[in-house]
Amino acid sequence: MITFINKIITLILVPIYFSVLSPTHPIIVLFNQPQELISLSENGVGSAEDPVYLTAHRGLHALAPENSLPSFEEAVNNGYYSAECDIQLTKDKEWVVIHNAEVDGRFCQYGKIADLTLEELKTFSYNWGANLWKYRDSRIPTLEEYLDVFVGTDTRPQIEIGIEDYEHLDDIVEAIEERGLVRQAIVLTYNTKQLAAIHELNPEIELWYLVDEMTAEAIAQAKALGDNVWLSASYDKNTEENIRLAMSENVNFSLFTVNTVEEAKVLYEMGVRYIETDILCN
Repeated sequence: MITFINKIITLILVPIYFSVLSPTHPIIVLFNQPQELISLSENGVGSAEDPVYLTAHRGLHALAPENSLPSFEEAVNNGYYSAECDIQLTKDKEWVVIHNAEVDGRFCQYGKIADLTLEELKTFSYNWGANLWKYRDSRIPTLEEYLDVFVGTDTRPQIEIGIEDYEHLDDIVEAIEERGLVRQAIVLTYNTKQLAAIHELNPEIELWYLVDEMTAEAIAQAKALGDNVWLSASYDKNTEENIRLAMSENVNFSLFTVNTVEEAKVLYEMGVRYIETDILCN
């Protein structure tokens, strides 16, 4: 009943909100309502002695807008192993935390990240359905603001580079180094050249090679990059055979995105301990 009422309120209030903040907004797209987290331990998956290490996908966006500072703070407060974010470059070459190259219906404004300055993006606000008002003062974070969330915590920042850029990778490394997060941060991308460049800048930073399938070729590419390189692979696109292959090759890996207890249980029984999720918790 509460969820139904929230949806009705959203349909009434959001158009009013848009008419004030963004009168030229082309369409109204409603994303995300708060969701209940599902506990693995309460469903017999994992233990204190042998836990599942959970990455909060785009922050803990079951509880707050994805890739927002509140979503990362929720991940820290709920004891997640790591909290993944996505970064893009603004027009004035600042790294900001957002998944897509274009600002979409998750916000109350639209535009391409590469065409907007950081100052302009900082005027954009999150569209989070009936909870829009709760996050009305939240703004797209910079990489530095994202990293600040993890200083002095046990949760690891996990940074996915969302574009093919090589000129500003040193800014990522410098931001990590300045906050003393070199041994805590993880950088991941589908681009092996970017991973190699990050490794060259600071070989102590842990790297994760994003892949669809954990093939023999992908495993070899990860190993060629260095000893502290993991695979981050799609759960949907990997068979038990792929998983067994990675295990036999002694390559560390995590699977994304796992969102049911049943899926997590099957993986746990196979020996998988690292997964990325939108909604599961320990």
